[in-house]
Amino acid sequence: MTDLAEAHLLIVDDDERIRRLLQKYLVRQGFWVSAARDAAHARRILDGLEFDLIVMDVMMPGEDGISLTRALRETLATPILLLTAKGDTEDRIKGLEAGADDYLSKPFEPKELLLRINAILRRIPVTTEEVTPKVLHLGDKQYDTERGELWHGEDLVRLTATEAQLMKIFSASPGDAVSRGALVEQLGRDQGQAQERAVDVQITRLRRKLEADPKQPRYLQTVRGAGYMLAPD
Repeated sequence: MTDLAEAHLLIVDDDERIRRLLQKYLVRQGFWVSAARDAAHARRILDGLEFDLIVMDVMMPGEDGISLTRALRETLATPILLLTAKGDTEDRIKGLEAGADDYLSKPFEPKELLLRINAILRRIPVTTEEVTPKVLHLGDKQYDTERGELWHGEDLVRLTATEAQLMKIFSASPGDAVSRGALVEQLGRDQGQAQERAVDVQITRLRRKLEADPKQPRYLQTVRGAGYMLAPD
């Protein structure tokens, strides 16, 4: 679990006023905060520093937040919180599909941003029973329940923070269905259909890393009327 008081955040927003306001507010909350004015600036900072969370605006000149999220996900598992225009559902879904962990609609209260940040940084404590094996076999992949790592042979499969949390939740009770509402709650998000739909998007992305054929999932199954279930070999 990340020490929230020592977490290092990166704010990426082309609006200087918003950057400064967020930076000042989050520093007062005890975070270390760096800021970037656009995607290119963010890339340069990320080349030299590691962060616990990236807060990024979607609408930026040049490379937008969704494109940058998609590019970063090729090599980076750092949690990403996107700031989207209010009511722009398409951008939210695109952002989640690109690899974002959550989104927040503008305008927002700083305290709401703080709650979202803390929810993402907080790792879900999972108590595994002794009967749960240390390694779950999922076809040609293996999931180490103690380390929270997914392996494909000798290659570590990179998981985003949300994907890693989902695997911990499912691996705590393999063979048992977990409802969408329970997943939303355990991920530390607000209840509602929008967040349940966001979980569906994350499940789709996770299946691409688990399944030989994500459209016909064998290991991360949909249980009609009950939710989702991890079904190891």
